[in-house]
Amino acid sequence: MNISHNHSSRVVAFAAALLVATSLASNARADDSEGIVVYNAQHQSLGQEWVDAFTKETGIKVTMRQGSDMQFANQIIQEDEASPADVFLTENSPAMVLVDAAGLFAPIDKATLDQLPEEFRPKDGMWTGIAARSTVFAYDKTKLTEDQLPKSMLDLADPAWKGRWGAAPVGADFQAIVSALLQLKGEDVTAAWLKALKDNGTSYKSNTVAMKAVNAGEVEGAIIYHYYWFGDQAATAENSKNVALHYFKNQDPGAFVSLSGGGILKSSQHQKDAQAFLKFITGKAGQAILKDGTSYEYAVGKGAASNAKLVPMPDLQAPKIDASDLNSKKVVEMITAAGLI
Repeated sequence: MNISHNHSSRVVAFAAALLVATSLASNARADDSEGIVVYNAQHQSLGQEWVDAFTKETGIKVTMRQGSDMQFANQIIQEDEASPADVFLTENSPAMVLVDAAGLFAPIDKATLDQLPEEFRPKDGMWTGIAARSTVFAYDKTKLTEDQLPKSMLDLADPAWKGRWGAAPVGADFQAIVSALLQLKGEDVTAAWLKALKDNGTSYKSNTVAMKAVNAGEVEGAIIYHYYWFGDQAATAENSKNVALHYFKNQDPGAFVSLSGGGILKSSQHQKDAQAFLKFITGKAGQAILKDGTSYEYAVGKGAASNAKLVPMPDLQAPKIDASDLNSKKVVEMITAAGLI
């Protein structure tokens, strides 16, 4: 009799708990319906500038969750249709390609896509470029003169550079650069270059740490993205006072311009607001934040100007890359095989 009574009590308690949980979930969904959730792998400061300006203009509430490119890409794939995200923003395009390949994006409105030149959006129209950054060789200007700099990123594989350079192979930035190298030069050349980094170079945990190492004289140069230097110069310059930037140009793999991406999850219950957000950040107001803000990333919208301190985009002489084909999975396998991660 007691066993039956206890069992009944547990059933009642469980049902009550379930009812409370359901009610909380319903309330959370009601709250969510008031705005959109953005999985932001872009720099938090830039993401926040976009969000604040968008909300000020439209009144639409945005909840921003911060993470990294591949962390969020893999999370979205695992969450599938249950993802709470409405919009996904990245620093580089391979993470966008990964989610796109899983069929989890909704088509971007044509009016939004039309705000960008064709080279800054994928062929399938399932995501769009939102900003860009250039690959550079950050070098110690107290040790190297311009005539001593590598003419190509591939020159760093030469044994003459042993112990003199570095990169951050664990990050999405470096993986995008290697993805471009793979697309441009093929697997054999890419594998050889990665082996050279393992044998000749120094691995750092981030672009910032790599630049600091150059500034401190630990290495003579490092492969990074341009805006880390510009951001530090605009602040205290304490991590870049001895550093200058070398642009490889000439369509070299080291002149690769990486495209940041934005996409809308097809599972989003707020398609209209999500589309409005992407249209805003790729439009005049959103792109002006790149010009006037502190990100020092390149604007990619039609007719949009970038920060005046940056080398003009055409002068970068970047190689032509199809962002839709950058292969993050293969690149991670190759970087791992090289013993870099």
